[in-house]
Amino acid sequence: MTRIGIISDTHGYLDERVFYHFEECHQIWHAGDIGTEEVARSLQAFKPLKAVYGNIDGHLLRQSYPENQHFFCEETPVFITHIAGTPPKYTARVLQQIQAHEPALLVCGHSHILKVLRLPQFGNLLHINPGAAGKSGFHKVRTLIRLSMAQQRIFDLEVIELGKR
Repeated sequence: MTRIGIISDTHGYLDERVFYHFEECHQIWHAGDIGTEEVARSLQAFKPLKAVYGNIDGHLLRQSYPENQHFFCEETPVFITHIAGTPPKYTARVLQQIQAHEPALLVCGHSHILKVLRLPQFGNLLHINPGAAGKSGFHKVRTLIRLSMAQQRIFDLEVIELGKR
């Protein structure tokens, strides 16, 4: 079993409570708009980090992290990107990635809107946007997601509120 902490849109701000909420996680996945290398280094020093760059991330973060991450976790194909579009109306780039890699789990950010839904039209794809954990943006509450994965199962999904922006 693998416990995952999912975060996005920190925009250079990392609430110390993230470390408490992700303490029992084995990995952290950041869906872009990290904001600063310091945020990435702090997360990476704490737990293994898989991340993608977002539209606000500068040159150094873009050198360190790709636009798309495709990998397997607990035998489950995972796709992480920052800008995906609004499901089921994904961007052409994301649709191409879904068709090419057939993920079971898509993690994205950008909208600052917490969203978890199943999409049967994409092979029962689980779409997760953890909302925004930073202070920049229009969101009212900062959020994270924590979940468990084991043998192609995703379970114990929890939404964590960090408080007002």
